Amino acid sequence: MAQMVNFAGWRTVEETLSSGKKPKNSRVYPMYHGTHINNAKDIIINGFKASIDGLLGQGVYVSRNIDKAKCYPLNTDKRERVVFKLKVNVGKVKKIDCDNHPLQKSWHQNGYDSAWIPPNSNVSAIKSGREEDCVWDPIRITVIGVVCCMDNDKRWELRRLIRNQLRTGECSLCGQNTPDRPHHIQDCWECSERICLFQREHRCVSK
Repeated sequence: MAQMVNFAGWRTVEETLSSGKKPKNSRVYPMYHGTHINNAKDIIINGFKASIDGLLGQGVYVSRNIDKAKCYPLNTDKRERVVFKLKVNVGKVKKIDCDNHPLQKSWHQNGYDSAWIPPNSNVSAIKSGREEDCVWDPIRITVIGVVCCMDNDKRWELRRLIRNQLRTGECSLCGQNTPDRPHHIQDCWECSERICLFQREHRCVSK
C-alpha cells in the first residue's frame, strides 16, 4: 500500500487588482512612478520625498496604470524620463471620486494612509481618465525595477543600484526589505525549520 505523505505550509499570491477597482486596505500592489532621469539615483538610494502639495495634497503620487506614469514629469522630453516599478503597501485607502471632495486634501488627517482617484472619475483635473494614487508616507513604497528609460547605460546602472539596495537590510529567509512591518522569525510548528511569516512559500513533511 502506498505511504501517505502529509505536509503543512503555505503559498502566497501577489495581489494584481486592476486599476479600475479600489485598492484593498493593507494590501501590497505593484505600481508605477515617473520621474526625471536626474532624480532617479537619489530616489533609489534615499527613498521618495513626499510632494508638499498636489491634487490630493501632500504625498507621493503613483499609479497602477503604467501609461499614467509614462507621462511624468510633465513637459519633459521622453528621453529624460524614468519610470519605476514599485511595491506599495497602501494601508487604509480613501476613495476620492469628485471635485471638491471634503477629504480631497485632508484624508491623512482623517486616518487614511493613501488616497485613490478611480479611472474615469468625476475629478475634472484628470483629463486622461487614468487612476491616480497618493501615498502619505514614502516608507510604504519600495522601488523594485525600472520599466522605462531610453538611455540603455543609465537603465542598467539604475537596475544594478536597485538590486543592491534591495539586498541591503533584506530578511535572510524571505528576501524582502519591509521596514514598516517587523519580520517575526520562528520555528515552523510542524517541522521546526526556521521560517519568516513573510516567505512566499514554505512546505514541510510530517513525520
